[in-house]
Amino acid sequence: MGTSDAVRALKAAQMVCKDVAALDINMGCPKSFSISGGMGAALLTKPELIHDILTTLKRNLDTPVTCKIRLLKSSQDTVELARRIEKTGVSALAVHGRKVADRPRDPAKWSEIADVVAALSVPVIANGDVFDYEDFERIKVATGASSLMVARGALWNASIFSPQGKLPWEDVKREYVRKSILWDNDIKSTKHTLKEMIMHYSCLELPEGKAVIKSESYADLARLYGEDKYYEHVIKQRLSRGSG
Repeated sequence: MGTSDAVRALKAAQMVCKDVAALDINMGCPKSFSISGGMGAALLTKPELIHDILTTLKRNLDTPVTCKIRLLKSSQDTVELARRIEKTGVSALAVHGRKVADRPRDPAKWSEIADVVAALSVPVIANGDVFDYEDFERIKVATGASSLMVARGALWNASIFSPQGKLPWEDVKREYVRKSILWDNDIKSTKHTLKEMIMHYSCLELPEGKAVIKSESYADLARLYGEDKYYEHVIKQRLSRGSG
């Protein structure tokens, strides 16, 4: 959840708390749309507001509350903020190993995540530069974190979670399209993920990328990836269940 207001955060949380396992407050997003609203990484410089949001949620909800931060200017600053967050009663804290000004190409600072782990008693979730299955163990050993979070690595190739190693991205992409059709995933979400995969492994300016951008429906994507028959089968099954 992105928020800059404790009361509004509570109202939103109360709407979904019975349908989720936990509520996480995003305090690490550096995107302008988030920071301009006082959310995400903008909270990192407002410890009092952080305290207000987290304690308000903790006092009024039975659902576990967690949050995610980025590194501050110094490791000591990050640890001090993490300790303040721990005192609010959160169930866990995720730490992304980059500062707000860092770019994705800058290496994640796992050693500074380790400093937070050493200072806290609640579980710490490590995040940053996890691109292969082997990285799961590497980041846990390097940081001492109880668990880890994967973002771009999973977005680019979801088979990162297979102990047998990643599958070719072309195979993963096609299976993703099939699953999106089957589950009627939001078309904008599906197109976003496909574009991320294409940008990482290829180029959006090539015919495939342009075709994904122009696609307006799953029928379009099915034709693009040769899944016409599968799409027709899913639609027929869906219609038959609806009529029954």
